[in-house]
Amino acid sequence: MSKHVTSGPSSVPLTELDERSREIFRRIVENYLGTGEPSGSRALSRGLSKPLSPASVRNVMSDLEHMGLLYSPHTSAGRLPTETGLRLFVDGLLEVGDLSREEREQIDIQVKASGSEKTSAQLLTEASQMLSGLSRGAGVVLAHKQDAPLRHVEFVQIEPLKALVVLVSEDGSVENRIVDLPPGLPQSALVEASNYLNSVIRNRTISEVQAELERQKAENKAELDRLTEKVVASGLAVWGGGSGDSDTLIVRGRSNLLQDLEAAEDLERIRLLFDDLENKSELIRLLGLAEQGEGVRIFIGSETQLFSLSGSSLIVSPYRDSDQRIVGVLGVIGPTRLNYARVIPMVDYTARLVSRLLP
Repeated sequence: MSKHVTSGPSSVPLTELDERSREIFRRIVENYLGTGEPSGSRALSRGLSKPLSPASVRNVMSDLEHMGLLYSPHTSAGRLPTETGLRLFVDGLLEVGDLSREEREQIDIQVKASGSEKTSAQLLTEASQMLSGLSRGAGVVLAHKQDAPLRHVEFVQIEPLKALVVLVSEDGSVENRIVDLPPGLPQSALVEASNYLNSVIRNRTISEVQAELERQKAENKAELDRLTEKVVASGLAVWGGGSGDSDTLIVRGRSNLLQDLEAAEDLERIRLLFDDLENKSELIRLLGLAEQGEGVRIFIGSETQLFSLSGSSLIVSPYRDSDQRIVGVLGVIGPTRLNYARVIPMVDYTARLVSRLLP
């Protein structure tokens, strides 16, 4: 495994498998990842490094099945890895190498395709599209709203109990939000709230302004009446993410998941995965978990509630801004039969590339 990969622990330790069991197990998983087909004892016996009869192979396969690592989809149909087996393989037996120079150049070209004038949103969309194309899965990016330094803020009353908050950032971006006003608020209070915030902004971010407001309140230096203070707090709350829409979710390449379907159950699995992808709040929560560790994270099937029905896998890695702060995650969603050895270094390299290109 690559030193950049972190995964959840398997319920079966690799040390419980002897060398013969380990080889048979590895060949079954590799065949599944390559073809999607179960492995039979006769075919396995012909390809082992040390000769073994089909009957002996079946005994080993039976032991692996009792350990919860394999299962038989149909009677006499050979064996496939369970999700527990896939986790054990990914954590202990998968050999993850580096991308070739040609693969790195291909990623560089696609992510940088629209030149130096590309916005962060365009860069992330390009990365999601590229990951989808190279992995044949769905590329996914979660981008947190940037907490940019502020230049100016203004409250404008639009209804008796509502006001428009106009916020201008140092990068020139302008955003508007609606806030509720307390009853009985005079017009002068909106002017006072605007003047107060503009006096403390001084190239600070929203979170820094909030901290400054708390400090001044604690030291009784804010000098705002109760109603004006409510307006200021309400304005900062909506800008600080209180409205719940501070994350951007980008998913590209869902059509890739419809290719190479060989059975009706495959189509049903993909339909369930599409339902999962529509559950944005749960997907955002899952992607947020990937920010809790360094490097690539791998989630397999029912290890997460989101993919418990579709049996899908998610390979993701956090990316950073120029200040080395984690500002989002990117990766690939697909069937559990993903090419982990190829997708893991691809996701890792793309996250590092995006981190270098983001302002």
